[in-house]
Amino acid sequence: MAPKVRSLHDAAKVEDYVAKGWFSRETVDDLYRESVSRNPDGLAIVDPANKEALTGAPPRRLTWRELDDEVTALTARFIELGLQRGDILATQMVNSVELVEVYLAAWSLGVVVSPLAVQYREHEITGMAKQAQFKAFLGTGRAGERDLVAEVLAYRDSVPSIELFLRYAAPGDESAAPDGAVNVAVASATDADRASVANRREADGPNDPNDAVTICWTSGTEAEPKGVPRTHLEWVAGTWAGVDMPKITADDVILNPFPMINMAAFVGLLLPWLRMGCTLVQHQPFDLMVFLGQIAKERVNYTVAPPALLMMLLHNEALMSQVDISSITRMGSGSAPLPPPMVVGWQEKYGVPIINFFGSNEGIALLSGPEDFPDPATRARYFPYYSGQGRSWSSRISKWVQHRLVDIETGEEITEPGKIGELRIDGPTVFPGYINGEDKPSPFDEHGYLKSGDLFEIAGDEGQYLLYVDRAKDLVIRGGMNIAPAEVEGLIAHHPAVGEVAVFGQPDEVMGERVTAVVALKPDQSLTLDELAEFLREKHIASYKIPERLEIVPMLPRNPVGKVLKRDLRASLT
Repeated sequence: MAPKVRSLHDAAKVEDYVAKGWFSRETVDDLYRESVSRNPDGLAIVDPANKEALTGAPPRRLTWRELDDEVTALTARFIELGLQRGDILATQMVNSVELVEVYLAAWSLGVVVSPLAVQYREHEITGMAKQAQFKAFLGTGRAGERDLVAEVLAYRDSVPSIELFLRYAAPGDESAAPDGAVNVAVASATDADRASVANRREADGPNDPNDAVTICWTSGTEAEPKGVPRTHLEWVAGTWAGVDMPKITADDVILNPFPMINMAAFVGLLLPWLRMGCTLVQHQPFDLMVFLGQIAKERVNYTVAPPALLMMLLHNEALMSQVDISSITRMGSGSAPLPPPMVVGWQEKYGVPIINFFGSNEGIALLSGPEDFPDPATRARYFPYYSGQGRSWSSRISKWVQHRLVDIETGEEITEPGKIGELRIDGPTVFPGYINGEDKPSPFDEHGYLKSGDLFEIAGDEGQYLLYVDRAKDLVIRGGMNIAPAEVEGLIAHHPAVGEVAVFGQPDEVMGERVTAVVALKPDQSLTLDELAEFLREKHIASYKIPERLEIVPMLPRNPVGKVLKRDLRASLT
């Protein structure tokens, strides 16, 4: 049975939030049509510069009018193929003009998009399809050496809910669709296409803002990923987090280096682009020299990058002397604590303020920008405590979001500085609950606040800040991709040589973290990193989850109740 994707929030809550101005009746497709109408001849979107090497199709640049023309044609194809409001469309595509077109066409019909990382393989996709009951799958024809549609077709018996396999072919991509799939080519809309789309919109009426737009996927400490539905209501509210702090305008050129599958790309770049009607430059997979070249060529004003990369660039004067980043006026960063010297260095050396972001797919949004935190060292360390007394903040969401800090041992609320607790959050950015949530522990506490699993403490001379302490959820964040150690541990445990295993992240100057596996072997067994990697590849998991370091130990350190002491393991490895 497909998960519930319509009318997700309680009706009384929606009315209350609308009355307060926290929820809007706008939909994501409304934002898109408004931008097309405001500036039809302005440059809307630019492909990755290295797109042809990755997909076989040359990069493109489209105005808002040209984009809308192709989106209308694709929408008409979706109608012909039988996609209906409430259907769930799984997508697996590289960042490109075409990926955005797929999203916009689906959303115009009320079709729910479930974006899948390009790195996902059979292991991940079958599990997600089982949970979400995908109606259709749409992939790019080629991603490097892979044919993503053919891969899923090879195990179609394991994804029985998928009735339709689609391949969206960009201009210049002459590859045929594999047997069992339908090739949908990029095209300009005909009069018949426009009539078909108009007739469907008239018949269906406008989208309901309380219906799901996306089902993204999160990896927590559990082995099985969880589906995170988000409605127009939260996405539109959250849009302001990505607009207000970097002060995005219609004149900006923004560069997106994140896979367009979760909160970082959606709130950070895609939705602000739709709201403001500026220019979006796509990038993926991450390539440093291509990234820097795009900044120079496209005269990018704003982008987002992981802290480890920004630190590396700051200290690589030889490289920075060869590139032109003079168009950059501010940058965002997050996914890990920001080193104060990095934030200070970028502001003092290049005049570029770094905005500190903290977020999750479920709807947490903390933002520290130069208007609220003029001192860059303070901005690196602290986030605004929205629920604190006597201080106002510049972003819209600071007036909409409520925080609680709770002692995870006693359950008591923390109101004074210096004591560590779990951050809990309520407000219009928070999702309505996981798909098939009746089978999972509730992510909300007794007051209806989202339990973040992240530890903070109240700080500042007036108790006006939140200081990040640690991840209670034991995630590895590699290049902006979340990896659940429990999932990887569960797979490694099946290796015949493995007695017990612990997986965690270790710092990496480019990727943020890399996956490390520490293994205690069974008697008279041996194991190399290459052997472990090959074993995991045979399990058809995403390549970014495969450990890049293997350490063999006699036994794993544990506390008195048997929990593996990963902090001790991390400290023991250099």
